Amino acid sequence: MNEERFMRQAIELAREAVERGDNPFGSVLVYDGEILMEDSNRVLSESDIRHHPELNLAHLAVRDLEPEVRAETTMYTSTEPCPMCAGGMRYAGFERVVYATSGPEIAELTATEPGVRASEILEGTTEVEGPLCREEALSLHEDVW
Repeated sequence: MNEERFMRQAIELAREAVERGDNPFGSVLVYDGEILMEDSNRVLSESDIRHHPELNLAHLAVRDLEPEVRAETTMYTSTEPCPMCAGGMRYAGFERVVYATSGPEIAELTATEPGVRASEILEGTTEVEGPLCREEALSLHEDVW
């Protein structure tokens, strides 16, 4: 199934982030069955708190894609977007976001308070679905945190 293939690519990008010394987050942006863009977390390696893959892909999509294309685009991401990333995605106007692990699951692993759910921020703009390939993504987080 293509959805699982796209999610596995996002999880692979998260794995690459870990190997680079960053936290385990990766995302791909898909339009019409093709990956248009992909990115992984680079907050630590680039000393840039904004370099979450979801936020960076939202930025690049607004810069490079027409609104009509963004409105038919799906982001597959290894973890439910944080509030900052969901805000950027709301502005970008993607059709869907599909995540592998939820924000509350990651909050539990990292012993932090869960943030506002992406579905609350994206309500009325972007459909939020998940989990997909949860165990694979969760095991990556368990190894890191």
